[in-house]
Amino acid sequence: MGTSVTDLDWSRLQAFAAVAETGSLTAAARQLGLSQPTLGRQIKALEDALGLSLFVRQPRGLVPTEVGLELLPAARAMREAAGRLALAAAGRSAEIAGTVRLTASNFVSLHILPGLLAGIRTAEPEIQIELVPSDQSRNLLFREADLALRMYRPEQLDVVTQYLGEIELGLFAAKTYLDRRGRPTRPEDLRHHDLVGYDADETLIRGMREMGLPAEQDWFDLRCDDHNVLWELIRAGCGLGFGQLRVGEADPLVERLLPELPLPSLPVWLTAPDAMRRVPRIRRVWDLLADGLRAHLAPPAGRGS
Repeated sequence: MGTSVTDLDWSRLQAFAAVAETGSLTAAARQLGLSQPTLGRQIKALEDALGLSLFVRQPRGLVPTEVGLELLPAARAMREAAGRLALAAAGRSAEIAGTVRLTASNFVSLHILPGLLAGIRTAEPEIQIELVPSDQSRNLLFREADLALRMYRPEQLDVVTQYLGEIELGLFAAKTYLDRRGRPTRPEDLRHHDLVGYDADETLIRGMREMGLPAEQDWFDLRCDDHNVLWELIRAGCGLGFGQLRVGEADPLVERLLPELPLPSLPVWLTAPDAMRRVPRIRRVWDLLADGLRAHLAPPAGRGS
């Protein structure tokens, strides 16, 4: 037997939207921070309440039925409305104490943020920090994070963002590798060295082509798309590779090469939902992060504010 919209449990609609978008109970449960059995029970309870079948199980996961696809836009709209309601309520908090959830890339989270967060905790011991390392963009409007460090300018509405500066890049290799294989003295020498680079990501290939080097995937003898693992491969002596300049220059195991190479830099934007930016503890962490990060960044390069 069906039910009215006013009787629907919001958590079940949220579960429905997550499963429809991810295509599996496992992925949706991970996204929502729930167990797979709990999520399965929520979907079953929603189907019973509506008197409808919302999914068809296929070998590659769960696929929404025709009626499920019809209901999905409404479920998404309700999720967005609930997120905005939560943001508005949280934005009225006047307490400095509490939790701030910060997301940043895996590499920045490992190599740059620990020291900065230690300083923030010393300055504001009543503020707790939840760090979410992720190379995927978290949706700030759904409260997946309160603050985000982005390598691009966010275009979402209802967010406030500040351009902090540029992460400069450099070409590096382990000193052990260079002592064994010699040091390149010009860009053309790179072809005669072992190179470490990305796998599916073609950013490096495009960048090298812009420098006039006809790079192909097979130029890179060791490939990995995880930036932290890639850096460890360079440090271990697997070959030449690109990394963040400040991180590399502070590492005694590696040496910078060909500093004249015209490498691009990565812009850094600090972002928060507009409503949350006014929360005292989030505003405080924002200010401390911005001040601390500037020591790691090249000055802003005219990208706007």
